[in-house]
Amino acid sequence: MNRARIIIFAKAPRPGLAKTRLIPALGAEGAARLARHMLLSTIERSLAASLGPVELCMTPTPDDPAWADIPLPTKLICSDQGAGNLGERMARAAARGLTQAPRVLLIGTDCPALTPLRLQAAAERLNRHDAVIHPALDGGYVLLGLTRFSPRLFADIPWSTAQVGPITLARLDALGWSYHKAEPLSDIDVPGDLHLLPDHWINS
Repeated sequence: MNRARIIIFAKAPRPGLAKTRLIPALGAEGAARLARHMLLSTIERSLAASLGPVELCMTPTPDDPAWADIPLPTKLICSDQGAGNLGERMARAAARGLTQAPRVLLIGTDCPALTPLRLQAAAERLNRHDAVIHPALDGGYVLLGLTRFSPRLFADIPWSTAQVGPITLARLDALGWSYHKAEPLSDIDVPGDLHLLPDHWINS
């Protein structure tokens, strides 16, 4: 079986906290509504992949009132991202996840193209590789799958830049790990990306 633990990194979809780079186009309330759509869609697709446990790694903490009215499925595992920069938080989650499952898939909520079939394919690739990566068209990545852990994959990365993907690939090469580079996918970060989404996600 291609069992894997999917770990979704997300901020609470609240005005001024989530999808802030979309505020110039949507306003703070509109960006938060879109963040909510993207969060719930990502959770639904991750559960539909039927790979194993799905964990939502949250900021702020799961018991914060910011999450109170978000209809999270009961089967979802909720965890706290904790302190530190994104790399430190991802490293902790990856290391912990690999003690709980033979494979982990780290994703965000920004990529509607991460369908259940693509998640399943990524997990399947980990039968033959140490890692799998779906680059983002903007230079980052939308999925990183691992069967082993090294903090070097997450340390001293200029997050939210076009260098994230290339540096991560270079680190995988330096570690001597085998990896599969899957097709690049679009993520939704800036106003120019909004045309990739269904209209009702933006206007509802």
